[in-house]
Amino acid sequence: MGAMFSWLQFDFMKLAFGAILLITPLFGLMGTMIVSRRMAFFSDALGHSALTGIAVGVVFGIGDTNWSMILFAVVFALLLNKISSTGQAAADTVISVFSSLSIALGLAILSRGGNFSKYSSLLVGDILSISKKELLYLGVLLAVVIVFWFLFFNWLQALSIHRALARSRQIPIVWMEYLFAVLVALVVMLSIRWVGILIINALLILPAAASRNLSVNLREYHFFALLFSVFSGVLGLILSYYANVATGPTIVILAAVIYFATYVYGKKGLL
Repeated sequence: MGAMFSWLQFDFMKLAFGAILLITPLFGLMGTMIVSRRMAFFSDALGHSALTGIAVGVVFGIGDTNWSMILFAVVFALLLNKISSTGQAAADTVISVFSSLSIALGLAILSRGGNFSKYSSLLVGDILSISKKELLYLGVLLAVVIVFWFLFFNWLQALSIHRALARSRQIPIVWMEYLFAVLVALVVMLSIRWVGILIINALLILPAAASRNLSVNLREYHFFALLFSVFSGVLGLILSYYANVATGPTIVILAAVIYFATYVYGKKGLL
């Protein structure tokens, strides 16, 4: 039994474990609404914008590029939300163009003089390097998301069903969509250093998508999304420690296995 929990003897593993217990519920909650509102492409584009946000900070000589990354992501999210709300069939194409341009600009600027190696860890993340102060930031962000959920869940649900339904209930649609877009931007940007640009969208989408394969009501949908997210996060951290591989990709692999397992199980239940 002691050998099973030997990984907890290290302080960096304790901090990483704490981060997992904060990030995975955060992603589980946000992922359900992102999937319901078909915003997977939106959140993926936001993740790609992180490099450009950092590049902007480097160009303007900002010491802490976290601030430039967050500010750029918020502006980027508002712009993408404006494009998405047009309802035009080409909206996903425009978002793809912005996403591709964003990551290309970031790579071009940060790779000048062969300096990209110092930013390469952002691609896969490094949750083992998280500090107590950064853990506190994640805790505050989780609290904000929970409060947001309690206050606006019904409004968000109405919006995910149909804008006309939300309008009939006097819901401020535009403000609600902008507020949610900003919240998604904050969650993505404040987690990306620990999760990684390449896989952050998978961690947002997979638990919620797996939950949809099983759930028959909203309560089950959110419960299973949280369960799958936390389970894959904790087990992924432990397995990555013993296998000596990156934590983020290990979590994504487990989340993908859960998705395919629930997909097959759900299909059998329909037969």
